[in-house]
Amino acid sequence: MIRIAAGLVLATLLPAQGQLENTGKPMRVAFECTEADSQAAALSCSEEEPCQVYLELASVESVGNKIFLTGNLHTPTTTLFSILLVTEDAGKTWSEGHPRIRLGGLDQIQFVDFQNGWIAGANLQSTPRDPFFLITTDGGKTWHQRPIYDETRVAVIERYWFDTKENGMLLMDARLERNRHELYETRTGGESWSLQQASVDPIRFPRSRDPGASGWRVRADGATHSYHLEKSESERWQKVASFLVSVGTCKQ
Repeated sequence: MIRIAAGLVLATLLPAQGQLENTGKPMRVAFECTEADSQAAALSCSEEEPCQVYLELASVESVGNKIFLTGNLHTPTTTLFSILLVTEDAGKTWSEGHPRIRLGGLDQIQFVDFQNGWIAGANLQSTPRDPFFLITTDGGKTWHQRPIYDETRVAVIERYWFDTKENGMLLMDARLERNRHELYETRTGGESWSLQQASVDPIRFPRSRDPGASGWRVRADGATHSYHLEKSESERWQKVASFLVSVGTCKQ
């Protein structure tokens, strides 16, 4: 059994003044690059040659009127922060549902009901490492961060799936460090995991999810340099919100 490292991290929604208003035009996520940000990411930026910072959206999940978007903020060479965008009014206003994790990125997201959900994440500095889950049991009002391993590991979550709020499966890509794939099982809602299989060959994941089953998608739109959040309605995709890809620069 893998023991989760000590240290429970709780977070709540950011204050209301951080909200984005959806007026139909692409929204720009707030970003201000500090000297600490540049130093942590080892950026070489200047007024003459600033580092452009971009938003990347990776996954979407809806729970009633709530919609969750996961992703990260990055330069052309370095990931700076994770980002979790949340709306509770079907896309009219947006806020950040968890503090940004320095050098981290958020990817796949799943809810099994209106209360219990998981978001896969990792430290994306140089190579993906130290995979973790953000876990909520109150519909996304608060999240706590649970690392998969209790020591640093070069690995990334390939896929996961929860059948219930307790039981789930996880497929890990650990090829860069241990040249193998790893399949894990949890019966504690993702608080701890037990290794079921390890192989140098690809492992068949026993669970699957139709990418279009949720009725939502995130699509990059080159014409507007933005991400479009779209919902399937009457066999057509309708735009619900959009977010600008370019969010700022680092100049330190």
